[in-house]
Amino acid sequence: MKLFLKIALAATALTLPAMAQIANGMNFTTPFPFYAGNAKMPAGSYRITQNDTNSDELLVQSTDGKYSAFVDFIPTQAEQAHQQSDVTFHKYGEIEYLNRIWVQGQHYGMKVEPTKNEIKAASTTSVVEHSITGN
Repeated sequence: MKLFLKIALAATALTLPAMAQIANGMNFTTPFPFYAGNAKMPAGSYRITQNDTNSDELLVQSTDGKYSAFVDFIPTQAEQAHQQSDVTFHKYGEIEYLNRIWVQGQHYGMKVEPTKNEIKAASTTSVVEHSITGN
């Protein structure tokens, strides 16, 4: 029985990346600069896409094409489907980091892997979490 449970849990974990996807991309606009991975992005309009639905990497690109960054993510899950698409940020002092992406109607989302700088900021400053609606 324990072996069966371990196999079932492993199989479920392997399917999460396929469930956490942005099929048609997502747009959002920020009034503040933020970090996407190690890349500093200015305030503005952005599009998040996933080139391959089996990939654990997202492309965050300004809609004018001037700024872009690839970020790794880990699938995350919510108890209920999200009512709207949104992008969540973690703010430490005056510095913002892209944190999670949720797609309307999905239980699964994408948590951006924190960088060394974000981990360091989290160890010395309290976090303020906030979201921006995406479309």
